[in-house]
Amino acid sequence: MPHDYKEAALEYHATPTAGKIAIQLTKPCLSQHDLALAYTPGVAEPVRAIATDPAAAYKYTAKGNLVAVITDGTAVLGLGNTGALASKPVMEGKAVLFKRFADIDVFDIEVDAEKCDEFVETVVRISPTFGGINLEDIAAPRCFEIEQQLRERLNIPVFHDDQHGTAIIIAAGLLNALELQGKTLESARITCLGAGAAAIASMKLLLSLGAQRENLLMVDRNGVIHTDRNDLNKYKQPFAIDTEKRTLLDAMTDADVLIGVSGPNLVSEEMLLAMAPRPVLFALSNPDPEISPELARTVRDDLIIATGRSDYPNQVNNVLGFPFIFRGALDVHAQTINREMEIAAVHALRALAHEPIPDEVLKAYEVEQMTFGPDYIIPTPLDPRLMAWIPPAVAKAAVESGAAQSAYPDNYPACPV
Repeated sequence: MPHDYKEAALEYHATPTAGKIAIQLTKPCLSQHDLALAYTPGVAEPVRAIATDPAAAYKYTAKGNLVAVITDGTAVLGLGNTGALASKPVMEGKAVLFKRFADIDVFDIEVDAEKCDEFVETVVRISPTFGGINLEDIAAPRCFEIEQQLRERLNIPVFHDDQHGTAIIIAAGLLNALELQGKTLESARITCLGAGAAAIASMKLLLSLGAQRENLLMVDRNGVIHTDRNDLNKYKQPFAIDTEKRTLLDAMTDADVLIGVSGPNLVSEEMLLAMAPRPVLFALSNPDPEISPELARTVRDDLIIATGRSDYPNQVNNVLGFPFIFRGALDVHAQTINREMEIAAVHALRALAHEPIPDEVLKAYEVEQMTFGPDYIIPTPLDPRLMAWIPPAVAKAAVESGAAQSAYPDNYPACPV
């Protein structure tokens, strides 16, 4: 990163007020009467109502529009285990995205906890404050255990965005890319480079959408995950298959799809050439992908490629998902974000990419046209229609699957998918 950019980033975070978020009032507090309603004695009335009926908290407090973005700081961006305090700028950044894209309020919470049980207990004890919990930047495999325990103990949505948000965006883009390449998820041979949180969640979601387990190879730093290995944890073991393939080159030979959620420059020209005709390549290591799009296109002119970067087409960006998924979940007071809601988000994103692009999106990206095709397999983060497509789909799925505690809102737009 250029020195001047580093200085600009620090200046941005420091001035005119330290940090990126603040709290603002939503009710007038200008007179003695206002003060009496906001605090004592008037505040006693909603207290009594909630004590009688806990669901009244959604009516009389900010709970229904408040998400906790919570981390232990063990896997912050590409920086690793920075600790809880150093993760705070990232958590504030996540709060900015929630507010900017879905008008959801956030408290960022950085928990200094070495043990999973300590972290879980902290979140459980503060959970009554919130309508949902967004887990962020927690290292694998502890992130799996933490999420599972919290989902079992809480009656509000718990969503680890590094897992499920990434998986949803990958799945939507992949379905469209396969369509363009004349292939189907059910028959596609898929190689996943990486076996961490995003990789495992993505492959589980693809299996739920129709991918075949026998067509899926996962590769970690020790090679292909196969049934003869004795070094696999319980999260990798379900992806072990009986195969003679051992290396990444073996795994990529004749593959229709490569999903890279690993590290930079791990895919060679030879590996790319070994893939099947009309391959799909998601090189999502950020900021440096598994193979650069420029090199990949010189090697194969029949591929579709996506990255995690904003300066290339087909950016797999989690902001396409989590604000709008939580918006839909919060608006029906969902108790969880289940598989049905995730799949609804996938299909909403996938379908939106087929729609004509409004002029305001073209202006935002300074292009004259943008149409569904190899360089546009997924909507862009600045597409205002995301708010009209994803929350209704998620809310509808929550109601139909029994996850919602309230009905589909009367003032919601009709679900477009």
